Amino acid sequence: MKERFNNFLTSGFTFDEFQMDLKSRYLMVNIGILLSTVGLIYGIVGNILRDTKEFVPVELAVLFMNFMLILLLRKDRKFFEPVVIILTTQFTFLFLFLIYIAEPEAMKHTWLFTYPILLLYLQDNKKGLIWIIFLVFMLLIAPFQNFIEVKYSLDQLTYLSVVLILVHTIIYFYQVKIDEAKFKILEQQALLRNFNNKLEDQVHAKTAELRELNESLESKVQDKVEQLIQKDKLLTAQSKQAVMGEMISMIAHQWRQPLSTITLQIANLQFKKLLGDGIKSEDIDDALSEISDTIMYLSDTVDDFQTYFHPDKEIVEIEIHELLQKAVNFATSRLTDINVEIDVNDKIFVKTYMNEFIQVILNILNNAIDAHNDTKLQNPFIKLYVKDEEAEISVIIKDNAGGIKEENLNKLFEPYFSTKGKNGTGLGLYMSQMIIQKQFNGKIDVKTSENFTTVIIKVPKNIS
Repeated sequence: MKERFNNFLTSGFTFDEFQMDLKSRYLMVNIGILLSTVGLIYGIVGNILRDTKEFVPVELAVLFMNFMLILLLRKDRKFFEPVVIILTTQFTFLFLFLIYIAEPEAMKHTWLFTYPILLLYLQDNKKGLIWIIFLVFMLLIAPFQNFIEVKYSLDQLTYLSVVLILVHTIIYFYQVKIDEAKFKILEQQALLRNFNNKLEDQVHAKTAELRELNESLESKVQDKVEQLIQKDKLLTAQSKQAVMGEMISMIAHQWRQPLSTITLQIANLQFKKLLGDGIKSEDIDDALSEISDTIMYLSDTVDDFQTYFHPDKEIVEIEIHELLQKAVNFATSRLTDINVEIDVNDKIFVKTYMNEFIQVILNILNNAIDAHNDTKLQNPFIKLYVKDEEAEISVIIKDNAGGIKEENLNKLFEPYFSTKGKNGTGLGLYMSQMIIQKQFNGKIDVKTSENFTTVIIKVPKNIS
């Protein structure tokens, strides 16, 4: 049943790993049509019951159009873009209709702020800008036209237009960041594939050359064998980089999830309206501020991953206290009431991959912060300290956020497993373990009790 539903949302088409964006657009378009259809059916029934049947023919026409759009989506992929244009037009005039006929007290204009999010999936950036300009233009001329009596004042419509432009601008820059990151990922994957092909060609060429020289040049054959061994090592390293490229693809796929945070803020405003609390302009400003903070945080995360996966990684020597402090600084904005202590008395220098080490520490810090935010205990703390063990060090991170449930302990490092529900990607600890094991030849252990969680990261002092 679930598979049939998923096939329905993707119009029955299959998508490879390079078409995840197109698959997401198919999902959103089908969901949009379904929601529109449900709304139309609800409106038709309501209008019949209220004896306001003058809107029913229009609603039936749009409902028929929706069924035709669903059929076109499943007939051929070439109909996708025309369907998107029709759907965008439908939503645009729906939002205009709500403004032109609704009373301001009805708060139906709050639906307007979902429009930039719809455009994110329905149109590219340039076309989306044109649609926003058209919508804002139609809002601003509403008080001056003589065809429909509009209840909103020019000041109210101007305010709505400014907020709408602000939301669209935030989402636009977020989308630009995502597109840049995806382009870099695809570029790196193409380089990896080309390099693998070149290595394979070189290996075949050297193998053929060795066969020709085998009969008369014993010593030269031995030299060529050594070269082939080195090539095999390079090929193995390149294979590991390809696995890393797949991991980046998983991360990029997860970057769209935080859009649910934006939708949630809008939904909160709608729920307040439904509950009769009323929505003030301050509520909208607060929601937009939180949306902006979320997107800026995600933009910084994109930059961090770009730095982390930069091909020119270096081994640097750094004092461990300084390294831990850098990781804590990344999380400072989230450490509101949580006391963080770095307890390192002796100067311990390590030669390591600094960015990767910081990323692992930051992942664990964020998990501890999230746990504290859920439990809201008094006197919350996170303590970081280091044990010097000759050729190795152990970085220990301890918090008093209530421990981890026994049934979850064995699943912590599995990909996509998360105890945070929709707020978690399930990739943080999995990535941390991959980095420590593959890059550092170390290990991560987790110990938990009723009140405390302790994460122990053991790595060599000198990674080289």
